[in-house]
Amino acid sequence: MTTNGIVFLVDLDETLMDTEHFVRDLANHLEGEFGVPSRERYFAIEGALFTTLGYRDYLGALQRYRVEHPYERHLISMASYLMDYPFANRLFPGALDVLERFRGWGRPVILTDGDVVFQPRKVERAGIFQAVQGDVLIYIHKEEALADVERRYPATHYVLVDDKLRILTAVKKAWGNRVTTVFPRQGEFAYDPKVLASYPPADMTVDRIGDLLNYDLPAFLAAATPAAAISA
Repeated sequence: MTTNGIVFLVDLDETLMDTEHFVRDLANHLEGEFGVPSRERYFAIEGALFTTLGYRDYLGALQRYRVEHPYERHLISMASYLMDYPFANRLFPGALDVLERFRGWGRPVILTDGDVVFQPRKVERAGIFQAVQGDVLIYIHKEEALADVERRYPATHYVLVDDKLRILTAVKKAWGNRVTTVFPRQGEFAYDPKVLASYPPADMTVDRIGDLLNYDLPAFLAAATPAAAISA
């Protein structure tokens, strides 16, 4: 636990990292190596896995694709492409600076959903593992693991930064004024009217992760109460 008792829980995909850019690169690579039908089939498998698991399992989709195409000669190079992808190039501007700022105020912790192989690899390849000194939590459904989060990282106050209003709402409901929820409007559904209408606004809303460098610690703490909601 930090000296001031504040833990910053920061999501990975579409919060610190431009995952959409990675997916576009992956699609282009698949099309170049396998062709359009194979690219479409891979993403159909990946989408079905997402529906079942609740998180993106790119390696799992490749394994299932392999079952359907056991003699495809490019499968090994495809696995290498995934594992060696330069995720450090996909960090949003200011992402590491925000983590550094948080470290000056408390303890930054990555809180993300994902598998137990590729998601840690992304964190490591992006340089985030080192930036948070190994404080990384990866769950199947993080909003259902809050008791474990509290056990591992007890705090007097939490700041949760996540691009999904669904997650922010669930955690706010569980922790109330003990948490400041922060919504960086990045990613596929950041401006989706249906999503925005389905959940209450976060305590703080910014257009991009780097905008958080414009706030001081008292602003984060004060925003935890509904009357002090901040938008930029």
